[in-house]
Amino acid sequence: MTKNTGTQSQSQSQSKKQNPSVLDNFRPLLVDVAVPLGSYYLLKDGIGMSTFAALAWSSVVPALRTVWGLVKERRTNGLAGLILVVNVVSLLMSFVSGDPRLMLAKDSGVSSTVGIGILVSVWLGRPMMTAGMKPFLVKGDAAKEAAWQRLASGAAADSAAFRRKERVFSAVWGAVLLAECIVRVVGAYTVSVDTMVWLGTVIMIGSIAIAIVISGGAAVGPMEKMLIAEAEDKAASDKAASLAVTVAA
Repeated sequence: MTKNTGTQSQSQSQSKKQNPSVLDNFRPLLVDVAVPLGSYYLLKDGIGMSTFAALAWSSVVPALRTVWGLVKERRTNGLAGLILVVNVVSLLMSFVSGDPRLMLAKDSGVSSTVGIGILVSVWLGRPMMTAGMKPFLVKGDAAKEAAWQRLASGAAADSAAFRRKERVFSAVWGAVLLAECIVRVVGAYTVSVDTMVWLGTVIMIGSIAIAIVISGGAAVGPMEKMLIAEAEDKAASDKAASLAVTVAA
């Protein structure tokens, strides 16, 4: 009985790895971006902490993630590090005048810094948004994971197109976030403060929706088709090779 239970638990664990939930797919983005930004607004607007205190406490998660990546994984965590830099810069800016319009403009600095960071990562050939997109497309499927590796490494026929779409995905998000920042800064100095307080949130949500739609059509959809095609081609190739061996034997 114990042996069967252990085998069943192991099977369930393996199944979970192969078929991760939506939460598993989006965990990197949730931890690196949503948690720090969400905690900042919760602490500042929900609990009533000062801007300085809210920024300081919301920097804990990205700071830990950045240190963990450097020490344990021997690599930098791009999104976590970028959010940490944004918070540090915002902490320094919080010492500036308490002008409400300046504070509204300062809040949009998060989008601009993240947007610029993403665009720089595209220019360097290491698109930052790939970390959040890959789990969504692969979905824990071993065949798709292998297909991704072949396409990303240049070993597949569609590698060039695949990597181009990968850069397009990050470029769209970087450009939209940067544009969102510009619109909010202009609004901070041209629209009444009371209006801009709620309009800023509307602009941010609208920008995210626009980025999802544009990047989905321009990059995610085509990349998903290339992944499926590459996985199917590999499966057909392996089947043909196996049949050839069988016939030769």
